[in-house]
Amino acid sequence: MSETSARPPRVRVAPSPTGDPHVGTAYMSLFNLGFARRYGGQFVLRIEDTDRARFRADSEQQIYDTLHWLGLDWDEGPDRGGPYAPYRQSERLDTYQPFVDQLLADGHAYHCWCSPERLTEMREQQRARKLPTGYDRLCLGKSAEERKALGGTVDTPVVRMLVPDDAPLTFVDVVRGEVSAPRPDDQVVLKADGFPTYHLAVVVDDHLMGITHVVRGEEWISSTPKHLLLYRWLGFETPAFAHMPLLRNTDKSKISKRKNPAARLSWFVEQGYLPEALLNFLALLGYGPADDSEIFTFDQFSASFDWARVNTVGPVFDLAKLDWLNGHYIRELAPADLAARLTRQCELAGLPADAELVTAATPLVQERIQTLAQGADMLRFLLVDGADFVVDEAAAAKQLGEKGAPVLAAALAALDDVTDWTTDAIEAALRSALVDGLELKPRHAYGPVRVAVTGSTVSPPLFESLELLGRDRSLARLRAAARS
Repeated sequence: MSETSARPPRVRVAPSPTGDPHVGTAYMSLFNLGFARRYGGQFVLRIEDTDRARFRADSEQQIYDTLHWLGLDWDEGPDRGGPYAPYRQSERLDTYQPFVDQLLADGHAYHCWCSPERLTEMREQQRARKLPTGYDRLCLGKSAEERKALGGTVDTPVVRMLVPDDAPLTFVDVVRGEVSAPRPDDQVVLKADGFPTYHLAVVVDDHLMGITHVVRGEEWISSTPKHLLLYRWLGFETPAFAHMPLLRNTDKSKISKRKNPAARLSWFVEQGYLPEALLNFLALLGYGPADDSEIFTFDQFSASFDWARVNTVGPVFDLAKLDWLNGHYIRELAPADLAARLTRQCELAGLPADAELVTAATPLVQERIQTLAQGADMLRFLLVDGADFVVDEAAAAKQLGEKGAPVLAAALAALDDVTDWTTDAIEAALRSALVDGLELKPRHAYGPVRVAVTGSTVSPPLFESLELLGRDRSLARLRAAARS
């Protein structure tokens, strides 16, 4: 089945609600949705919640929120419904049982009563003998009573596939061409708790939901022979497979939430990345754009979508590249749009989000920041007062104290006489007092003033910042710094 077949593609992404959504969910959603939109197909969101040990009740909403934030909207799903509902696997348990019964009746599956302890011991012995690990079929062909007599059992069995010697170990991949995979062992398809494993549920659901193309990460290549067997045994039409390259850390290891905070989708919200920049970045990680331009929208991405341009080499998750892209998108925003986003970022950071003040300050930071979080940090001095205003210790040591005292005294005297509190008047007063009067170079003249009123050596332009901060607040901070 090709990407240009007459039948519009139906694709899906199927995350598990086991915590903060992984950035890989967005990566796979982007390519699924781009392909679907290119050929007028449908994009389905399915929640694969059969792993009850790792299930988290709040995770499903996080999946919705982060994908909506990115604009990766689905046509069918648990929250939207659709012709193949329900779209949560935990609500489809009755759907899977008949297929398990069929596999058992046809001799393609069998019951296994082995205890976890017995399976662990079996694998340890296999490793000690340097053998491939896999189930040794101790339960195959035995009744419950016969197996129990051998010991190491549990009361409720699982159901395992009976993998034949001629299991299909090669298949044609949309992205990679002919692919070889290792021979699988007798995979569990139904757990003792009555929930199907991923392998059975994904095959049944993809078939019943009419999925034409399975787009997923390359870590699932080794599982594909199991799925091909299940498609064959159950009499299902086999979909096309497209295995995307894995996202990798700079050391080429697989990106994971345990080792890299950037593996969490919500981290990008917290850090103030723009969704359009993150989508552009994720597309570049696995894809070569048509005209070699590194800046493109989702609409441009989907309009020229071509599997042939997918790079099969695992892309490195280079945050420096994302920072550059994000800075570009920030500078392209209309000031009012950026101000609204900065206001939300300030709220997220727990700052008093004075929308009017943030809007006035936005032009001062738009060319200076790469993320919204940087902007919120840069505007913090405008939004807080009292104990919430803190001067950076390193900046204070460098610019304040005895060394900065003469500068602050002169600045206070000059600004105390300024009644027309405007940028031009403030600049004229400080320049006259510090550059001309004290004969200081500007960077030495204005450094102590900047640290005193903003708390940092890095801030928006000083004179404009003083105007926005206001006369009373500016003079109060200068006096406090002079006393310290």
